Amino acid sequence: MKVQKLQLLLQTLSLIAGFMVWVILSSLMPFIKEDIQLSANQVAMATAIPVVLGSLLRIPIGYWTNRFGARKLFFISFLLLLFPVYYISLADSYSDLLLGGLLVGIGGAVFSVGVTSLPKYYPKERHGFVNGIYGVGNLGTAISTFSAPVVATQFGWQLAVKLYLVLLLVFALLNFFLGDRHEPKVITPLKDQIKSVYKNQKLWALCLFYFLTFGAFVAFTIYLPNFLVSHFGLEKVDAGLRTAGFIALATFFRPIGGWLGDKFNSFIILMFVFAGLAISGILLSFTPDLNVYTVGCLTVAVCAGTGNGAIFKLVPLYFSKQAGIVNGIVAAMGGLGGFFPPLMLSVLFNLTGHYAIGFMALSEVALASLIIVIWMFYQEKLSLASNIIDHTVEGIMVTDIKGNIEKVNPAFTTVTGYSPEEVIGKNPSVLRSGEHEEEFYSDMWKAIKENGCWQGEIWNKKKTGEIYPDWLTISPVKNEAGEVKNYVGMFSEIPKNKQMNNKRSS
Repeated sequence: MKVQKLQLLLQTLSLIAGFMVWVILSSLMPFIKEDIQLSANQVAMATAIPVVLGSLLRIPIGYWTNRFGARKLFFISFLLLLFPVYYISLADSYSDLLLGGLLVGIGGAVFSVGVTSLPKYYPKERHGFVNGIYGVGNLGTAISTFSAPVVATQFGWQLAVKLYLVLLLVFALLNFFLGDRHEPKVITPLKDQIKSVYKNQKLWALCLFYFLTFGAFVAFTIYLPNFLVSHFGLEKVDAGLRTAGFIALATFFRPIGGWLGDKFNSFIILMFVFAGLAISGILLSFTPDLNVYTVGCLTVAVCAGTGNGAIFKLVPLYFSKQAGIVNGIVAAMGGLGGFFPPLMLSVLFNLTGHYAIGFMALSEVALASLIIVIWMFYQEKLSLASNIIDHTVEGIMVTDIKGNIEKVNPAFTTVTGYSPEEVIGKNPSVLRSGEHEEEFYSDMWKAIKENGCWQGEIWNKKKTGEIYPDWLTISPVKNEAGEVKNYVGMFSEIPKNKQMNNKRSS
């Protein structure tokens, strides 16, 4: 238990530090562009470029975390970040910002470390909440967005950047000395892990969901500081404070989303999330005044934070054996979701003079995600029903109203010897033993129509020709209109020592 709590605290704080570094450029851009002449498109590119490496690196980092452990990954990542951070502090051109910003993306890539490592220390029923707590590391973006402008106002943006070097050294040492040296390792070739998951529809659905929820969080984080200054005329520190509030709210709701995913069906939580994002996108597309705009942004924060937590409840649930690579892929798609929107908004603004189309696109993608979630929810129910049938010890046979067999379960094959391929599409008469008169079957169907079911002993014949007694129950399955759509027969073979002396008496 002590190791669990220490690693959860250490890795969450490490993510905070990584995310603080990740958003250096977006946090300080209002100051940087006073010294370095940048066009609107260059500002958008410079603030979005850290997301590229921060997203793509999440895939191998998730895999490497499973193989080498969180301690080594955090330690090495923080040492590597020292170089681009120092380089940015000396930047005097657009190209310097692009190169330094690209490498600073390592700070965002470390997200894959904790979501891969921490579930190893906790049972599955707590994975959503634990990953949600770890996701509080998003708070690092809020800390930078608020504090970096304050420091830059007093001492200049170059010194503000250099202070991050101290932060990185401290956390590199903390992970080196306090990281778990005995973390369980998963050593499976990367190629094998990718081959085992890339055709899974659930993986790509989760990628889309996280592309939207985490992408919205990242996009608003890097878009708001400059937008609030240029569009609403706010002071730079005020814009930073408001953006920090957005980040803090989204971060607060991330563990809540994970907890809700543990307690309830995650798909239902995501339905509310995407409905909220769709409504917010429509609201923001009308470019309202600052107060209404604030309501729309805060609604995005609540929905994005809740969605981020709920989604990472589903990853270890469906991909426990490939958690490292899947966490990396899903997290990478989320990061890329934060790269394109700011660029798209900038291009659309230059073409149209407003951001309406961009926010409507957010609404449309959210609506599409809502439809997919509803579909997955009902598919999950169907899958559950199918699993129940497949794992029931009694033989089960489902027919249409004409008596053609549509489905049988493994227990059916165990008792009768017939495989599904041999009976599906055929009539149940394939099992008739010849031991009963036609009147027996007529009375059976008469009872089903009058009483709603039939139950009793019946003699059937196996594929081998052996005649045996079943205890059989037949029930009709009706739709909401009360129409019979199927019949279900459930049976179990009567042991020989319980067979009746007179097998014809039934």
